Amino acid sequence: MFTPVILAGGSGSQLWPLSRQNYPKQFLALDGKSLGTMFQRTLSRLDSLELSAPLVVSNEEYRFIVAEQLRQERRNSRRIILEPMARNTAPTIALAALEAQRDGDDTLLLVLAADHFIEDQAALCRAVEVAALHASEGKLVTFGIKPVRAETGFGYIRCGESTGKGGQQLLAFREKPSQEVAEEYLASGQYLWNSGMFMFRASRVLAELKRLRPEMLDNCHHAMLHAQEDHYFLHVQAEPFASCEAESVDYAVMEHTVDAVVVPLDAGWSDLGSWASIWEVGQHDAADNCIEGDVLAFATSNSLIQSNHRLVATIGVEDLVVIETKDAVLVARKSDCQQVGEVVRQLQTDRRSEYVSHSLVNRPWGHYDTIDRGERYQVKRITVQPGESLSLQLHYHRAEHWVVVTGTAKVVCGDTEMFLTENQSTYIPLGVKHSLSNPGKVPLELIEVQSGPYLGEDDIVRFEDRYLRDILES
Repeated sequence: MFTPVILAGGSGSQLWPLSRQNYPKQFLALDGKSLGTMFQRTLSRLDSLELSAPLVVSNEEYRFIVAEQLRQERRNSRRIILEPMARNTAPTIALAALEAQRDGDDTLLLVLAADHFIEDQAALCRAVEVAALHASEGKLVTFGIKPVRAETGFGYIRCGESTGKGGQQLLAFREKPSQEVAEEYLASGQYLWNSGMFMFRASRVLAELKRLRPEMLDNCHHAMLHAQEDHYFLHVQAEPFASCEAESVDYAVMEHTVDAVVVPLDAGWSDLGSWASIWEVGQHDAADNCIEGDVLAFATSNSLIQSNHRLVATIGVEDLVVIETKDAVLVARKSDCQQVGEVVRQLQTDRRSEYVSHSLVNRPWGHYDTIDRGERYQVKRITVQPGESLSLQLHYHRAEHWVVVTGTAKVVCGDTEMFLTENQSTYIPLGVKHSLSNPGKVPLELIEVQSGPYLGEDDIVRFEDRYLRDILES
């Protein structure tokens, strides 16, 4: 029996425009195989093994996405641990290990990234069983991917003698190499790609952190000691956690312990770190194109083309990436996909909304889609799931009109409570307390027209909220 620890807090900026700050790649279905999001597939790929409910580590911003995708899969989590800020994998794993021990359990922890692709799930399960043998004996195990090319985008692990149980001694970690060095690594047969997946007993990794990074462990202990719980979320205290050095567990622990073991893994692994890697794992047609959505491709080859909202047509091109979303289009040579980060940094510098979120924004009660906007007005299509409700709130700078399209709405406006059905509408004046809920059994859809001098999402004053959100969320 072991406990999966799913790391689900990354940003995935290299996969813009599909991956956004508020909805990153781990929560998307990226490879067009309709088997759930990357996070959901990470949860399900170990189902053939005996394991306990997972610990999920994410951040405050993604907590309702995590909870909703767990609900869609009808899965329970042991806990959803919420980091107040990113501090790399060593502090993150410390939090998970402390949480496991808080429950009085010194379980084996299997640490997995939520955004990796693994084609051969049976091979992964076999490797996990090998890793569990070593971890049960006090070893700290990492998984090394058998390289298929001289890759410069990954770190490497130098391997030593066999352990006799399917593992190898871990001799050293190597940074991302030059092309020449990567070719030497590949030719030597002594190196594996660093997957960023680990397995060890909770007490064992905590003991090594105490020996090697005592201040980090002490900060994590205090952050967990004063954490706040609500529902299935554990909100880690910010101040002590912020004092942790941002270090990977590779550098903080694995490079310095004498008990490190690497288990080779040949399972069609990819970190899906660029659009080129999405093309590699996708389903290809006769022209070696990977196509998703409404696409017409003429004299097109070796390309990745995704349409999410409208027809995309290509003629006489090759080796391209074309990604269409409702509010942005990316066109790039496959060989230049690593430069997408430069686009994202420019969007961030310019404070453009396309860096932060899509026009469709998920919320714990459902979602909204911005249909149109202009000076002093904005139009949204709002969907509220059955039994859910928006907070009791008011706005200082905007008024709202609501028109019900389908379903039943329960509306509170000032001292008035009313029920609205299809084609009925109401007006919410500026500065009046109001709330919206769906008492029915089918999704409630309505059109909201906002008008006023300022239409930002931070113009919300909350009085009651079942989701315990901060004031700046909507």
